[in-house]
Amino acid sequence: MNIILLGPPGAGKGTQAHFLVEDRGMIQLSTGDMLREAKDSGTEMGKKVAEVMARGDLVTDDIVIGLIREKLEGENASGFIFDGFPRTLAQADALDTLLSETGETLDAVIEMRVDDEALVSRITARSTCGGCGEVYNDITKPWPEDGKCANCGSTDIKRRADDNEESLRQRLMEYYKKTSPLIGYYYAKGKLRSVDGLGEIDEVKAAIADALA
Repeated sequence: MNIILLGPPGAGKGTQAHFLVEDRGMIQLSTGDMLREAKDSGTEMGKKVAEVMARGDLVTDDIVIGLIREKLEGENASGFIFDGFPRTLAQADALDTLLSETGETLDAVIEMRVDDEALVSRITARSTCGGCGEVYNDITKPWPEDGKCANCGSTDIKRRADDNEESLRQRLMEYYKKTSPLIGYYYAKGKLRSVDGLGEIDEVKAAIADALA
């Protein structure tokens, strides 16, 4: 089974992808992770990525598609999760072509719907443990009073520099301008499944399982 996780920044795509990897043996294809891996790989494709990134240029769609092709042809998995790609209609068309060429199919697109105001409130209150990556929230899951992570005991509290209201609203606007048209695109193809992305983590996990069933 191959799926796309679609939703604005902060909707929880990475968290749910992690569950799908653990529970179903799928492979998460995160654009950022693939680029970092390729840059350090020493392969011909990796050298291209390193050169582009060294110049400070944006990596082209052709390069990203090439990296995805390598994964599809080289990995043995029960399915792939596309996380962070496609972001545009042109990329969606390119992915469709690639899947056809490699004998793969796209089974479902999971749209993680969110309310903007609730999302801004949630993300601006977010922090993570620098030791184990456990996610906390000032409102719903504050750090323990002793200042130690309940999971690993670390006192290293991290907040993303762009987890502020102004930056988040800019990222949301970019998503709505470039990526939200994919909702209609995949709806027309009969692939779209929508879930509430702002529910409790286990509730979202269960909703995605139901959608994939």
